Amino acid sequence: MQLKRIHHVAYRCRDARETVDFYQRLLGMDFVLAIAENEVPSTGAQDPYMHVFLDAGMGNVLAFFELPNSPPMGADPNTPDWVQHIAFEVEDTAALEAARQVLLAAGLEVIGPTDHGIFQSIYFRDPNGHRIELSANTHSDREMAELHRVAPAMLEEWSRTKQAPRHAAWLHARKATGEHV
Repeated sequence: MQLKRIHHVAYRCRDARETVDFYQRLLGMDFVLAIAENEVPSTGAQDPYMHVFLDAGMGNVLAFFELPNSPPMGADPNTPDWVQHIAFEVEDTAALEAARQVLLAAGLEVIGPTDHGIFQSIYFRDPNGHRIELSANTHSDREMAELHRVAPAMLEEWSRTKQAPRHAAWLHARKATGEHV
């Protein structure tokens, strides 16, 4: 099997119009298309929905379903709040800071910037409660090559121990000192 790319990623929303407005106004996404049906094509169930698609750049599409006949949406109670999120890349740390200022001016609570060693991020919520991350890369090609090299060994050790492997401990040291590998 040869995958070409992600066609779209879909989430649920409370209100399709409010969601489209938020992503257009604050993140500059183009509203690409909407599909609305009274019957679910894959199951045949009578369940009206509005499915909206937004251009997240470079062929990436973010989609949402509004489901008026379903119970109110909620978060997975068994997963920590910080785990499930949608992450978008911005050009650089200056763009990240500019986005942070726009979001703050719009009255949103923004966490960060948070330094992850190879990128910096800010976090906020969309009108549906989905956690959104904006990230600016700060890594070198050499750092990414090293992380790629140690990834299989890290996964193997994690699978055995369920403890954080130390193969990339330099990443956190670099964060503290500002040095690149």
